[in-house]
Amino acid sequence: MSSAPGARAGDVPPQADFDPAALQGYLLAAGLAPGGTVSVQRLRGGQSNPTYEVRSGETRWVLRKQPPGRLLPSAHAIDREFRVIGALHRQGLPVPEARLYCEDASVIGTPFYLMEFMDGRIFPDPALPELPRAQLGAIYGEMNRTIAMLHRFDYAAAGLADFGRAGNYFARQIARWTRQYRESATDPITSMDALIEWLPANIPPGEETSLVHGDFRIDNLVFDKQAPRVIGILDWELATLGHPLADFSYHCMTWHIPATLWRGLGGLDLAALGIPGEADYIAEYCRHTGRSRIDHWDFYIAYNLFRIAAILQGIARRARDGNASGADAVEMGQRARPLADLGWQMALRVRL
Repeated sequence: MSSAPGARAGDVPPQADFDPAALQGYLLAAGLAPGGTVSVQRLRGGQSNPTYEVRSGETRWVLRKQPPGRLLPSAHAIDREFRVIGALHRQGLPVPEARLYCEDASVIGTPFYLMEFMDGRIFPDPALPELPRAQLGAIYGEMNRTIAMLHRFDYAAAGLADFGRAGNYFARQIARWTRQYRESATDPITSMDALIEWLPANIPPGEETSLVHGDFRIDNLVFDKQAPRVIGILDWELATLGHPLADFSYHCMTWHIPATLWRGLGGLDLAALGIPGEADYIAEYCRHTGRSRIDHWDFYIAYNLFRIAAILQGIARRARDGNASGADAVEMGQRARPLADLGWQMALRVRL
């Protein structure tokens, strides 16, 4: 699981885990160090791919790199991140401009890419405690509009027709995350084993294909400093072509995850906060996308809780192996079990 590479310095060691002089020489040769020298500071987040702010004079970039050490197959594909944000930026979507990709691991130890630094607001808590109640509805409305816009986007016209496979998305994803969970397993999680058996047998009918972000949540968005307007969608590591309802239901897990556990709204008085309830939020997405309704919702939520638990288990394994990116990797990994348990509870609701 990775977090937004925005303006979130702090809470991590300020130094890079590579030689900034080597990066400086590379960027000077590429004409991307107008100040003549560069400074590097690690940013918060980036559980999967370490993320840094790079400064040269008044110019600021964000650098994303693969982590060191043994990596799971298909994970940490920063070349795909670079490709998709480049394609979307050229089409005018709110993503950072992709500036440079380097596959030469000899420069800073792993492949990396450089993108625009987006100077705006990032909200780490979906309850938005830093904002007045009157502003929360507009923030959530803009977030809903943005994910609907992404799912309506003509990915083929942007040159992304081969960015993933169309059809059979849930079966392929369940198999993928089952495999990655088993490759990164540490202690047994009974609810994960139950979901691994139950999910493939209960996939809803119907196929749709859109560009999916894979990790669309409020702290992967950059908002304008004053207006409730998204200026940047960040962290495209898990993007592919897939089912839009898988993407949207992942986004809506926020309403199901307890606020006391992690990045959730569960248990909060949403009406008092000025945040729409899940049913209203789903209805708004349907209006944006021309749907009459969404069936099989509990399956979609159960699937995504399984998926996020598998991702967090990967973080737990990297923490054990000593190549986790985030300083809070151990804590993140410990959330795999309760989220898997919550996913199995959702599956049991479908079975009733």
